Amino acid sequence: MFLSELSLILFPALVIWAGIKDATSYTIPNWISATLALAFVPVALLLGLSLGQIGLAVLVAFTVLLVGIILFALRWIGGGDAKLLAACALWLGPTALMMFLLTTALLGGGLALGLLALRNPLLIPLVQRAPRWVGRLLTPGADVPYGVAIAAAALITFEQSPLLLQLQNPVIG
Repeated sequence: MFLSELSLILFPALVIWAGIKDATSYTIPNWISATLALAFVPVALLLGLSLGQIGLAVLVAFTVLLVGIILFALRWIGGGDAKLLAACALWLGPTALMMFLLTTALLGGGLALGLLALRNPLLIPLVQRAPRWVGRLLTPGADVPYGVAIAAAALITFEQSPLLLQLQNPVIG
């Protein structure tokens, strides 16, 4: 059982790292989303998810990736955001997907409004003394690191993941 529980640390750790990287550099490294995607099947099998559950999670993630590609093409989100959304959807599966997307939208809107409020020209003297990444975040007209909202929403909804539910209520058979 220890290996099963240990394997579930991977998701929150990588999601947190993605949020930190996006906040500090406006990039989400591809290796984070790739590691999440590649690790899902072994973790799912280790925890006893059925092939049907795994296939459904893959279908959900693929659908989210397609929508993410469209949003990226429209320049509404970044490419790293689209990949992270899909990787998180894979781990969260159909049971948590709608709550994850809703929470992402709400947190993303709150993040955007908060940054708009903080990107006040009156704060420029304070921003100039802050670390470079804080200055980038608070620069008027700068992008919003949406990966922060995706990461936070993924952590909030992770308890609804089929993986976590399977660990809490294993099916014997």
